Amino acid sequence: MTRVLVVDDEPQILRALRINLAARGYEVTTAADGESALQAARTEAPDLVVLDLGLPDLDGAEVIARLRGWTTVPIVVLSGRTDSADKVDALDAGADDYVTKPFGMDELLARLRAMLRRAGEPEEEPAVAFGDVSVDLAATRVLVRGEEVRLTPTEWHLLEVLLRNPGRLMGHRQLLLEVWGPGYETAQGNLRLYMAQLRRKLEADPARPAYFRTEPGMGYRFDPS
Repeated sequence: MTRVLVVDDEPQILRALRINLAARGYEVTTAADGESALQAARTEAPDLVVLDLGLPDLDGAEVIARLRGWTTVPIVVLSGRTDSADKVDALDAGADDYVTKPFGMDELLARLRAMLRRAGEPEEEPAVAFGDVSVDLAATRVLVRGEEVRLTPTEWHLLEVLLRNPGRLMGHRQLLLEVWGPGYETAQGNLRLYMAQLRRKLEADPARPAYFRTEPGMGYRFDPS
């Protein structure tokens, strides 16, 4: 049975999620503050964490960062904070997705299912196909409509990071750290330039990207569907 840890200081939210998740066969543990959440994560070993940012003792971003010190469990933020800076902080701390309150239960449950599917996939995916594009990650080869497309090393590295995180919102800072390394955390101009180059090479209509989507103020998401 899939174990989900729900962390929120609003009793009605905890109750609603516990009832809805349990009704769909999940085993649910709840926590109302950050320290309790960290303790439950260690003792219960959940398969997924749903976390509010506005906790009474610790900020949710700190909880995420502390969890990331020892676990790769998927973390979905469920928060009333709509400011892009809060979203970026949570994603940079290690969250996998961000849902704002008020939220639709069906949408949240769909996101949790998608997150669990991705968590169950092997880390190494030798080939990825979307639209007219086929990418062989092992051979570092890209084909568009059967023709090979040359990528620069930086373009390839950015593409690889996105493809290995399908559906996941990747924050600006996280992408810059993974592709360019320390010291480039604020070089968003680099990121915009190389995303534009990838779209020109791989998207049918670069001005209206279908696969490499911009999340305004937050980052980018590879959507293979």
